[in-house]
Amino acid sequence: MTRKAVLPAAIGLAGTLALSFAGPARADVTDDLLRQLREKGILSQGEYNVLLDRKRAEEKATAQGVQSQPTVSPAQAIDPSTMIQRTESGVGFRVGEVEVKLSGSINGYYVHEWGDDNPGAVVGGLAGAGDSTSIRNGLLPGFLKFDITTVQDGWEVGAHFGIYPGINSVSWDNGANSPGVPAALATSGIDFRQTYLTIARPELGELKIGRDIGLFGSEAILNDITLLSVGTAGGNAAPSNTSLGRIGLGYVYTDFQPQITYTTPSFAGFQAAVGVFQPLVTAGANEVNDEPGFQAELTYDLGSAGFVQGLGGKLWASMITQDHDPVGTVGGYRGTGYDVGAKLTFGPAGFVGYYYTGEGLGTTGLFILATDAAGNERDSDGFYVQGSFEVMPKLTLAASYGESRLDLAPGEVNPTLLDVNKSWVGQVQYALTDWVTLIGEYINTTSEAQNGNEIDSDAIALGAILFF
Repeated sequence: MTRKAVLPAAIGLAGTLALSFAGPARADVTDDLLRQLREKGILSQGEYNVLLDRKRAEEKATAQGVQSQPTVSPAQAIDPSTMIQRTESGVGFRVGEVEVKLSGSINGYYVHEWGDDNPGAVVGGLAGAGDSTSIRNGLLPGFLKFDITTVQDGWEVGAHFGIYPGINSVSWDNGANSPGVPAALATSGIDFRQTYLTIARPELGELKIGRDIGLFGSEAILNDITLLSVGTAGGNAAPSNTSLGRIGLGYVYTDFQPQITYTTPSFAGFQAAVGVFQPLVTAGANEVNDEPGFQAELTYDLGSAGFVQGLGGKLWASMITQDHDPVGTVGGYRGTGYDVGAKLTFGPAGFVGYYYTGEGLGTTGLFILATDAAGNERDSDGFYVQGSFEVMPKLTLAASYGESRLDLAPGEVNPTLLDVNKSWVGQVQYALTDWVTLIGEYINTTSEAQNGNEIDSDAIALGAILFF
């Protein structure tokens, strides 16, 4: 906390003590306190002199039997609503009953990719073609998050804002994460992903209203080792503000979506969430949907059961469903997806296993390549497995493998449509400080079409990520 933040509270407290300890028996205590505040730089010499003079005047008035009126009353001096205090965790402060927290992250990586020079066509393939080099963000862009919370009339209320800036320049043709533009005089993107309010009571649960991460597929990406690094690069010759990580190579991206979501309190380790969501259109279609989307999630905290001493982690399952209305001669459909997953930790070892399946769900992103041209649903599924081990303090080795598969719709003939995207990732993490982690990574990505066309690429990524 800065001297300017501490000073009002320090002066008020010192002034109050000066008045409270005005009796001769406690005069030395007050003198020592004021002297220590001055020596620590909390009080300037001028402020020290003012308070010392005020104390002497009060002592004199008390000795004469006259109660003088202080310039600042004790109640005013220590009123919590006028004091600035440091928060217990994070970077932030409290002003009375309101807590303000600031958190953030910055990352950057050198990425070199070697891809096939003359690959066959794979519609929806994620492997890169040709050789390229970039200095870029990983799967996460940077972010700056503000959380302002308080308790009012027994309700815990909060306002939450998340700003996600990247280091790479973009075209802005399709928002902040549009295709990259590695050219002079270009600008980077700022993605305002989070704007939501929360209303909660411990015994009732929490209501969230606004834009935030979805429920379906959220645990898959939040537990993925490539969330902190690069994974599959995606457009490395002209990088946007995010890489792909394992998106489309083991799970469908959850996305940040407008929603009204209710989360229950935890019951013996179980917690459920259900929400209504802004309906998303099928990629490339011009739908006007008349029903919201629905998502739900159930999680179980393994640490709450105590089955095995030292075993931690969680289990989860989630679902998504949304009706898509017909467009012209193209029929409507219902897109639905389900997933299950587990994260286990035991001492220095960690494991994650995940699987999803869907009808009309699509691949890579929600409702992307979800149907054929006539609106017939395509089935899709995928999985990833991941292991990590802290081989020595601060040094962790990790690896993962995943696939995302897409089937043709019944009767569809589309030989170059994606059949499978898959990747191997090997990773080394070194915790340089509490805030900074150095990361090295090797990635192999393969994309195959229904007719056997294939694109294969290898990449290395070296860089660092900072969290505060």
